[in-house]
Amino acid sequence: MGEEGTEGTIHLLCLAASSGVPLFCRSSRGGAPARQQLPFSVIGSLNGVHMFGQNLEVQLSSSRTEDTTVVWKSFHDSITLIVLSSEEGTSELRLERLLQMVFGAMVLLVGLEELTNIRNVERLKKELRASYRLIDSFLGDSELIGDLTQCVDCVVPPEGSLLQEALSGFAEAAGTAFISLVVSGRVVAATESWWRLGMPEAVLLPWLVGSLPPQAARDYPVYLPHGSPTVPHRLLTLTLLPDLELCLLCGPQPPLSQLDAQLLERWWQPLLEPLRGCLPLGTRALPAGFPLHTDILGLLLLHLELKRCLFTVEPSRDKEPSPEHRRRLLRSFYTLVTATHFPPEPGQPEEKAEEAIHRAQVARACYLVLGTEEPGTGWRLVALQLGPRRLLLLLSAQSPTYGLRGLATHTLHALTPLL
Repeated sequence: MGEEGTEGTIHLLCLAASSGVPLFCRSSRGGAPARQQLPFSVIGSLNGVHMFGQNLEVQLSSSRTEDTTVVWKSFHDSITLIVLSSEEGTSELRLERLLQMVFGAMVLLVGLEELTNIRNVERLKKELRASYRLIDSFLGDSELIGDLTQCVDCVVPPEGSLLQEALSGFAEAAGTAFISLVVSGRVVAATESWWRLGMPEAVLLPWLVGSLPPQAARDYPVYLPHGSPTVPHRLLTLTLLPDLELCLLCGPQPPLSQLDAQLLERWWQPLLEPLRGCLPLGTRALPAGFPLHTDILGLLLLHLELKRCLFTVEPSRDKEPSPEHRRRLLRSFYTLVTATHFPPEPGQPEEKAEEAIHRAQVARACYLVLGTEEPGTGWRLVALQLGPRRLLLLLSAQSPTYGLRGLATHTLHALTPLL
């Protein structure tokens, strides 16, 4: 298994499908934004071969060279996105989902009408600049994983019931049903209406908040790619503590000025300590003291029906590998098991007839050893699916292979009440 995100370059191209005019090009090298741009001749060739296939009623979706993977995707016969990655071990699944998130980000901040009915290319180019920061965060080495899993990154607060009660009361006082509490791009708590948001906006909204520079309050126009792609809504954000923000999705009302300090103090001042307890959860996801086996170096828990996930590489920080390396290993393992071992996730395209015949034979658990299986060498990765939940664990070299499934099953049962 190659490690997605190891040193390499990603180029993302956006073009008007009818004319082939480039709308923007974003690049990343080693997880950081890069200024390196593709020559116009290369951009033209990549778009040309895709259009040539379309004219012959052939859908070109991906291609591989010795050191680069290329994926094409058209949206509404108006926008063509192309991504090239020279990162070692990059999977087509990862790049396909990247393009879906990028187009979702474009709709979120510009609106579907502007993208499907292009009247003025130069004006559209300027409007799309508002999405660069969010798009660049998908290309970089993010601590989140919702872009890949298409599930909302969540954390488990130590006093969740108190926060949930305050959130419901504040929602009624503010006059909107769509409210969430977000720490570093992860949802701490949310109203029922917020949880009912469709994909991709359920993932994109907290990710957007986490990608913006700190600000005490914001009134941000957004479109909902699934729920309202042509009519804008307002995303209001209020900072309660550094990296901890209230997010409200609403229409023309209420005005931001109505959400004054007195209203915030009334609902949130009594919960100052529980709110402070949420701050470390930005990277840890789980409450302090939650019992995890000492061999666990990282975990990803998905609830495939609720479309929520818990992701952390904080356990045993004193051990190798680094948090960045752990994230890359788990992301790469997720793409491997999702593409090859486990059944299609809810909401994914329908499986083919021949695949349905073998559904009873689909794997429910698998593991991978990086290096050798000798005791004390190589990291272990194990995946287990039970009902709607899927758990992926990164384990230290000391963990014996014969005990991987038992450890994963025990851990999943312990985590089940949380998600």
